[in-house]
Amino acid sequence: MRVGVVGGGAVGLVTAGDLAAAGADVTLYERDALGSGATGRAAGICYDAFAGRMDAAVADRALARYREWGLLTPRPYVWVAREDGDGTAVRGQVAEMQRRGVDAETVTPAELGERYPRLRIDAVVAAGVARDAGTVDPDEVVAFLAERARDAGATLRTDTPVSLAAPTTVETAEGTAAFDAVVVAAGHATAPLVERVGVSLAVDTYRAQALVTAAVEGTLPSLYDATREFYWRPRGAGLLVGDGAHPATPDDWDREADASFVEATLDRVRAATTLSPAVERSWAGLCTATPDRDPLVGEVADGLWVATGWQGHGLMRAPAFGEYVARRVRGAPSPFAVPVAERVDPTRFDGDESFDPLGDPTADW
Repeated sequence: MRVGVVGGGAVGLVTAGDLAAAGADVTLYERDALGSGATGRAAGICYDAFAGRMDAAVADRALARYREWGLLTPRPYVWVAREDGDGTAVRGQVAEMQRRGVDAETVTPAELGERYPRLRIDAVVAAGVARDAGTVDPDEVVAFLAERARDAGATLRTDTPVSLAAPTTVETAEGTAAFDAVVVAAGHATAPLVERVGVSLAVDTYRAQALVTAAVEGTLPSLYDATREFYWRPRGAGLLVGDGAHPATPDDWDREADASFVEATLDRVRAATTLSPAVERSWAGLCTATPDRDPLVGEVADGLWVATGWQGHGLMRAPAFGEYVARRVRGAPSPFAVPVAERVDPTRFDGDESFDPLGDPTADW
C-alpha cells in the first residue's frame, strides 16, 4: 500500500511511522522543517484527567506510548478552583474520572499546600490531582518520531509544499505522485488543502500564547487554574505558562506574544505562588478548533483522510490518534476499546458552519 502523509508535526509523524512499520510504502511531505507548526510551539503537558469515556481512553493510550518510547517525564497534573461553583465541578470531574479508571484524587487546599509549599492556597476551594500525568519536550518528540519513521522505511520530505491534484494525488514542484491513500495532518493548512478537491471542513483557528520564565525555586506540578483560566508546567529550571487565546486567521497572525499577555501572566503566577519570576522568552502559536471541540479524524473522500481540529491537544493526543489513523487507513481495527469513529468523524458537520473557536461548544451551529 502506498500512502502519502501531508504534515510533519507529531500526528503526521506517528501516522507515517505506524504505517511504515506495518509494511506500507510511506512518503511524508512537510512544507517547512519537521515540527515547525503547532507541535514545535506546544506546551508538552500530557495527562489523562478526562471524565469522558473516549477522552480518557485516548489519553491513556497516548501516555502509554510516550512511556514506551521513553519520552514522558512523570509529573502530576493538578487543577484548582477558586470559586464554589468551580470547586463543585472539580470534585464531580474527579469522581467521574475514578469511575473511568483514571488515577485521580481530590485533595484539600491544605494538603495541596503541604505537597507544594510554593503554591498560595488561601483562595483555593478545591483541587484535583491526576497522578499518571507527565510532560514531553516537543523537540525531543519530533526528533524521536522522525527517526522512528525513517527506521521503519518512511521517506520524509521537508521544505516541500504540496497541493492535492485529486483526493489521492499529491502535487509538488517536481510533479505529481499517486497514492492508494493520502492523510492530511497539516494543522490549520489542512482545510485549504482538502478544499481544493471539494472537501469542506468545519474548522477554525485561534492564536494561543505562552512564555517561559527564568529559573524558579521549589517543586511545582503541572497546573491548570480553572477559575483564572491559565496553565503552567515546569520546563527546565523555569515555568512554561500559557493563556491569552485570541481569534486569528492563518494569513494574519503575530508569532510574538503580546506585551499585555506577558505582564498579565506574570501577575497570575505571582498571585498563585510565592514566586516573582522574570521572563526568559515568549511566543504565540496557531491552534485549530471545531464546533464541538472534538477533532476531525477520518476519511472525507475515497482514499483521503484528515486529522485536525485538536483544540491545543494535538501533541498530547498524537501517539493515540496517529495510531488510530494508521490502523483505519489499513482497514485494521481501532486501537481503542471504546467507540471513537462517530465522535471524531470529520463528515459529522457540513463544513460551512459558523462558530466562535473560543466560545462554548455548539453555541453557534
